[in-house]
Amino acid sequence: MGNQAKNIVHKRLIRSYITSFISISLVLVLVAAVSVFAVNAGGVARWFKENLSVSVLLKQSVSEKEGRALADALSQRSYVKESRFITKEEGAEEMKALLGEDFLSVFESSPIPLSIDLKLSGDYVASDSLAVIKKDLLSDRRVEEVVYQESLVDALNANLRSISLVVGVVILLLLVISFALISNTVRLNIYARRFTIHTMSLVGARRSFIARPFVRQAVLEGAASGIVASLVLYFGIRSLSRGSGLMEELLDMRLVWIVLAGTVLLGILLCVVSALLVVNRVAYISRDDLYY
Repeated sequence: MGNQAKNIVHKRLIRSYITSFISISLVLVLVAAVSVFAVNAGGVARWFKENLSVSVLLKQSVSEKEGRALADALSQRSYVKESRFITKEEGAEEMKALLGEDFLSVFESSPIPLSIDLKLSGDYVASDSLAVIKKDLLSDRRVEEVVYQESLVDALNANLRSISLVVGVVILLLLVISFALISNTVRLNIYARRFTIHTMSLVGARRSFIARPFVRQAVLEGAASGIVASLVLYFGIRSLSRGSGLMEELLDMRLVWIVLAGTVLLGILLCVVSALLVVNRVAYISRDDLYY
């Protein structure tokens, strides 16, 4: 009967450890995923900004040779990341895709001018900077008009600030939730051995001596959970990056590796702190409370 009871307790402890390990790993995956986005928020914002187009429409009198020369000259400007010259034929094809095949039938000659599409450096995509850039471009005699969506720029900057704030709040909430969950799972593991802890305290064992094996176990459990969470996130990012270079553009892998290492350390820290708090509480409860 005694062996049977021990086997039951042993099986319960194993299930408790497995549940604790899975719970901690899942929470750390969530925290790490949001943290990856947070530390790369600047890169994500820059990507959105640098994919915003500024169209430079040229005068009808400008030749294709002059237009290409201007596009090459603009590509050397400090605020330009990329410039693309668009011929009248290419412009007509783009308009057909937007407005239909017959939109040009009402015109005797093509009204589509030569143009240049500019992608700006992210630091310059703001209302005041764009106003200065527009003035600079219009100062060239070959430029007829500069077109960009000013409302979209303002909305983009405002939304990026809001998203950064929301991400910060989400990370704080996840940390609180993760600490509560990890504390609860660690408490279940330690509470299953509350009688042993109480006996050790009765014979005069110091608090540090009682806590040592539990801290050691918490370090191993936290490290294992952190490593598993980091691997899940890493291979998740790799799978999303496969076949597309978008994730590589959005994410700085040096920052990703820092987050993954921090995830392991966070798992260890949360488990150790939880273990110390629970052991200190269990070690000094009364004998009657052991049965509740």
